[in-house]
Amino acid sequence: MISESQERPLGLWERWGLKMHLWMCVSCRRFEQQLSLLRRALQTLGRHVEIGDDGTDFPPEARERIRKALAKRGDCEGDHEH
Repeated sequence: MISESQERPLGLWERWGLKMHLWMCVSCRRFEQQLSLLRRALQTLGRHVEIGDDGTDFPPEARERIRKALAKRGDCEGDHEH
C-alpha cells in the first residue's frame, strides 16, 4: 500500500488503514521513509541528467587532480597485502 500510494491517490479508507498500520509498525514506517528518500534521490538525479550534468564535463584541472589522486591511491594500495 505504501508503494501504491506513491503511484496513485489512495481512497479515504485506504489512507486511514495505512495510517493506522504505520502507527503500529516500525518496519513499515522505516520502509516508507526509505522509499521516500529513494524517490527524492531519483528525482534529483533525473533533474541533473535532464540538464546534461552527468558528471563527465569536468574542467581539465579537475580531471588532472582526480587522475593524480587515483594514481597516488593506486601506489598506496600496492603497499598493502590483501
